[in-house]
Amino acid sequence: MEKKVIAEVLSNVAEVELVYKSKVKASERPAIASSKDAYDVLQAIWEEGKMDLVEQFKVLFLNRANKVLCVYNVSSGGITGTVADPRLIYSAALKVNAVSLVLSHNHPSGSLKPSRQDEELTQKIKCAGSFLDIKVLDHLIISSEGYYSFADEGLL
Repeated sequence: MEKKVIAEVLSNVAEVELVYKSKVKASERPAIASSKDAYDVLQAIWEEGKMDLVEQFKVLFLNRANKVLCVYNVSSGGITGTVADPRLIYSAALKVNAVSLVLSHNHPSGSLKPSRQDEELTQKIKCAGSFLDIKVLDHLIISSEGYYSFADEGLL
């Protein structure tokens, strides 16, 4: 009787599977050595027509050699904002075995000035990463005409 109860309980429990598949050879991944490198990668992968339309939040996950493992499309919002949940960011970072990351979001208005919310979110994500030994290397605010780097401006 007891085995039947255990089997019944186990059949009602969700299973978690961690999978990371990459079709890109390590030698072919772009390396990030500066904010400009990160901006160039982000510009190349940003969804066409969305840069000046809606705010989006993306994260580049990097390995120990600062090579891009993948890009994570965290969220797509409205004209003036989008949500970036640190728990989702770090669950993805752990899944791909990222050592560091570069945060990014666009401002459809074209303004590259960070808002108070941008600064607070950056610190919140950076703090969460310190517990996991995953370093936030930068947070870029990008537009079709340029970018703002939190690291270059000494805000990290």
